[in-house]
Amino acid sequence: MQTITLGGVGITRVVEWHAPVAPTPAIFPSSTPRMWKENESWLAPDFWRPATDQLVCNVQTWVLRSEGRTVVVDTGLGDDKDRPHMPDWSHLRTGYLERLAAAGVRPEDVDVVVNTHLHADHIGWNTRLRDGTWVPTFPNATYLVARADFDYWNPAGPHTPRGVLGDLSLAEGIETVFEDSVLPVQRAGQMVLWEGDAYRIDAGLTLEAAPGHTPGSAVVRLESGTDRALFIGDLVHSPLQIAEPDCDTCLSEDQLQATRSRRRILEEAADTRALVFPAHFPGHGAAEVRREGGKFALSRWAAFDRTEDGDPGPA
Repeated sequence: MQTITLGGVGITRVVEWHAPVAPTPAIFPSSTPRMWKENESWLAPDFWRPATDQLVCNVQTWVLRSEGRTVVVDTGLGDDKDRPHMPDWSHLRTGYLERLAAAGVRPEDVDVVVNTHLHADHIGWNTRLRDGTWVPTFPNATYLVARADFDYWNPAGPHTPRGVLGDLSLAEGIETVFEDSVLPVQRAGQMVLWEGDAYRIDAGLTLEAAPGHTPGSAVVRLESGTDRALFIGDLVHSPLQIAEPDCDTCLSEDQLQATRSRRRILEEAADTRALVFPAHFPGHGAAEVRREGGKFALSRWAAFDRTEDGDPGPA
């Protein structure tokens, strides 16, 4: 099952890419081998490969059907994108649009696109290549982007991104990423740059600022009937961060602020029994959490089918 319903909102998971991404010390430099070993029983094999010490991730989209409209949360990697600084994600052919169609969604059906932040693996399908030109993939959609992220990642602006992965700075290639996946949407007049603490999408969906991973990182809050959910982007990359919420990745622009945002959202999720939908969880993809002392623990997984080896991978 790849669709569940919370209140009056249908939620469909569309997986574009599934693979080990990097050794855990490279992604989580403040983690220790003990942390991973103590949580091995529920991290392996879906989220962590102990034999190789590799973090396993999905790149995926959450499709929300709310109040008669179709909302797409994050758009993944994209096809044909030139990513020389990230060769595993360069010039892909992932079959994403076919999987989206299998979920009953044509590009022209999408009303709203939410980019939780502007890292390359969240904006790739903002655009697609047509006759040598990058055009919006979703021609009828409004794309919601935090102004704080647009200004920060804009290569014409004054900022130099600080996030790193090993020897790779996230500033590398930003001109290409911005040019092929952000500016074409703005030039088409389909982008809304929202500001402040929150932006209302509809009666049950709200975008809320949760900075740290990037300056404009945001969470989508769902409230429908008695059901609650939080689509948290990259506030959490691994379930280890549920058990160890102070453990941040090397990818954040401001690790202390990212940790504060993560703790705040996990506290709310635990107190309201909201399902938490991170951007990159394989396995069952989403979870309910509970407080456990000053940390958190897993209460239950969502009812989605597990992403396993043999599911979508790089083409």
